[in-house]
Amino acid sequence: MPDSPDLNYSPPVTKQELDEAIHSFDTIQGELNYRQAQTALRDLVEGLDLTAQERQGLEPEITGLESMLDKLDRQIVHIAAFGMVGRGKSSLLNALLGETVFETGAIHGVTQIRQTANWTVTNEAIAGSEQSLTRVTVNAIGNSQIQLIDTPGIDEVDGEAREALARQVAQQADLILFIIAGDMTKVEYQALSALRTASKPILLVFNKIDQYPDVDRQMIYRKIRDERVKELLSPDEIVMAAASPLVAKAVRRADGRVAAQLSAGTPQIDDLKLKILEILDREGKSLVAVNSLLFADDINDRLVERKMAIREQSANRIIWNATMTKAVAIALNPITVVDILSSAVIDVALILTLSKLYGIPMTQPGALALLKKIALTMGGISASELVANLGLSSLKGLLGLSAPATGGITLAAYASVAVTQAGVAGVSTYAIGQVTKTYLANDASWGADGPKAVVTRILASLDEDSILSRIKGELRAKLNLNQPRSRS
Repeated sequence: MPDSPDLNYSPPVTKQELDEAIHSFDTIQGELNYRQAQTALRDLVEGLDLTAQERQGLEPEITGLESMLDKLDRQIVHIAAFGMVGRGKSSLLNALLGETVFETGAIHGVTQIRQTANWTVTNEAIAGSEQSLTRVTVNAIGNSQIQLIDTPGIDEVDGEAREALARQVAQQADLILFIIAGDMTKVEYQALSALRTASKPILLVFNKIDQYPDVDRQMIYRKIRDERVKELLSPDEIVMAAASPLVAKAVRRADGRVAAQLSAGTPQIDDLKLKILEILDREGKSLVAVNSLLFADDINDRLVERKMAIREQSANRIIWNATMTKAVAIALNPITVVDILSSAVIDVALILTLSKLYGIPMTQPGALALLKKIALTMGGISASELVANLGLSSLKGLLGLSAPATGGITLAAYASVAVTQAGVAGVSTYAIGQVTKTYLANDASWGADGPKAVVTRILASLDEDSILSRIKGELRAKLNLNQPRSRS
């Protein structure tokens, strides 16, 4: 009787099935990374909290974010060619395209916009340079696109322009082709090292191998692999190619003699194509997603830095206006109770105005509560203001009331007391404003240090004597107290 089949038996998983399962998982993970990057970037673009004034001068950065979102939506992969003049960058890209699109030779920066059914060519300026990038868009599988970017030779630009070129290429590219045509020069090594810090995939392409005998070619390759770029690239990231090989053919001249004539041969770029396809197939979507977010994060940091700098300038003007408003109000008012009330009203109004500037919703009771917390934490300055208001305001009132009886002699003393009292009150408001500004700029949070540490740090940075001197100077000018009194 035959053995009954084991219902729990399952055949062993083959290597092919395992590879397919892993590839399927990687594909799903890549798709998830891509969608997450799209969502994050869209939220960033749609949630830009910038006023019209803050947008001025930031148009390139904002456009960069929008372009990066468009890149994700249209599934664009950027491949950039980088290298010195004469290394065959343009020829290599033309070979990858299968047709002559990029201008070859030493002439760069020619403005051109050409279109065909399958590709588009545009030129793009480089900051601080007369050179330009050439960008070609090629339709790929489905809705995706591949953009090839040709750059001017790194020896055509120098100093800041070369650094700007490296940054611009590194930011935009998902894959960098660094092209050489022999043993590496010092300039090439420095440029490759700078690009390596961008953490982008790089293929070092040893081009024009057709110009070297096989022995010389292998010797140069080993020197590059084992000495020049050992610390920068792995052997798997080095590819040999001949983008535009020259082939000698025997031709018969008019006089009947046979001579050798050089003509363009078939490009030897199959290894490079396979490497590019391998990278894009293995990690294309995740690569684009990560690069897009890194680019967006860098631009967002600049946007936030610029936005906060502009808001800080506006906040400082608001704080100083409130400081002088309080100083004038205190100087002119002779009644103690009114001095104290008007001081609180101005401080609350200052907090509300700053909260509106920083986009933090705040009610009047909330502003008053924040003022109390700041005032209590400030300690010394708030106490000195209160003493000044109680003591100096009383003295100021007496001097004001006695002015008629003394024929105006006490007015000079009144003005001196008023300016001193106003200065102390102004310093307090200035400090309150600076603390509030820091609190709101930190998204209405004291941070890990707590309010006492924040206030202490800010107060330590303030030069009270300088602020007091400035308040007194502007106050005297406003009240015409610098003019000598006429004598009858």
